[in-house]
Amino acid sequence: MLMQSPGEFVSSYGPIGAGKVQAKGIRLFLLAVLAGFLIGMGGAAAGTASFSLISPSLARLASGLLFPFGLITVVFTGAELFTGNCLITISVLSGQASLGGMVRNLCLVYLGNLVGASALAAGVVFSGQLDLSGGALAVSVIETAAAKCALSPGSAFLRGVLCNILVCVGVMCALCAKDVPGRAVGAFCPVCFFVVCGFEHCIANLYYIPAGLFARHLPQYEALALEAGADLSALNLTGFLLGNLLPVTLGNLLGGCAFAALMWYGHKKDYSSPV
Repeated sequence: MLMQSPGEFVSSYGPIGAGKVQAKGIRLFLLAVLAGFLIGMGGAAAGTASFSLISPSLARLASGLLFPFGLITVVFTGAELFTGNCLITISVLSGQASLGGMVRNLCLVYLGNLVGASALAAGVVFSGQLDLSGGALAVSVIETAAAKCALSPGSAFLRGVLCNILVCVGVMCALCAKDVPGRAVGAFCPVCFFVVCGFEHCIANLYYIPAGLFARHLPQYEALALEAGADLSALNLTGFLLGNLLPVTLGNLLGGCAFAALMWYGHKKDYSSPV
């Protein structure tokens, strides 16, 4: 058998989540920094590959084909990702982890993801990588960040819910597989879906929006963005934290925890046939 059944996954994830809850804080934090960096790198690669494509659908397709490798590397390296760790809900519902322990894990991991993703954003901007095509890549990064900050809170929240359902599906499918190709494909497909659809991932946004903010504060990049007609009115710290990050994070939490609860309720006894 190349994969666990859903019931087998629910049974096996209980101890995995319990281990995450009991892990030392410094270990969680450092592995979370790595995850933030890897998810951010997926965003950086996707943005670099798609920024010059005129067709929005082709740009999203190119991003959707590249961004999922961020989650694949997170799974392969054993890094700690806030959105994927919403699956610890399974361990809590099965009595193998406490709610307080889950909250501790999510808070530490979120902080580490923030450090890793924003550090990458600073490295990308201040290394001059955005100079590609005469600064056109910088304009695209700024416009992407501004568009995310300009979303209404309701839209950002709902896109966050939908996004993390798919991310947790991807993590589940990856962990169900018993070989390297299966794990990669399991993580790839659901994440590709959310990128193509334009849903919102809070950890990815910890790369995208800081990159746009850093780029905006370099005069040469801001001038290019304004010349291109970009609306930068929402691209500020308030727009970042309250306009995007807070509602998207809450949506990611709801979507991921609800999906995990559904898997636990539906498969706490293994009704399903093995694959």
